[in-house]
Amino acid sequence: MKNRLIQLIESLGHAVQDFGPDSNESVDYPDYASRVARSVATDDVDRGILICGTGIGMCIAANKFAGVRAANCNDSVTAELSRLHNDANVVCLSADQLSDQLADQIIQIWLKTEFEGGRHVRRLEKIATFEKKNDHELVSKHAGN
Repeated sequence: MKNRLIQLIESLGHAVQDFGPDSNESVDYPDYASRVARSVATDDVDRGILICGTGIGMCIAANKFAGVRAANCNDSVTAELSRLHNDANVVCLSADQLSDQLADQIIQIWLKTEFEGGRHVRRLEKIATFEKKNDHELVSKHAGN
């Protein structure tokens, strides 16, 4: 799936950075989710795409990074709404449950859909506030121990 999607994304005019893996051997998905999420969080890349068996593990791991809004998308509706309403900057896909055609459709929709803004900005600002507050509280808690 990864190699096919890279070809698709490049054919749509986007640059691709491949963060691996380069084989079909089993790997620990958090290692790869963290590489992509860190690159998105630090603005080294605009968006990220993560693939694992279900997409769920990658999504959980990626969302541990402040500023990352990862969405596990399984159809065209979730792909569109994750961008339109949530300004998702990482999409997570299931290699086991998505057909090639559906994965391609999800990526095409996700890449072309722009954030709607409006009332959704306020909601994303609240999420960013939660991230900052929770990080500060955790640092304070650990500094006191």
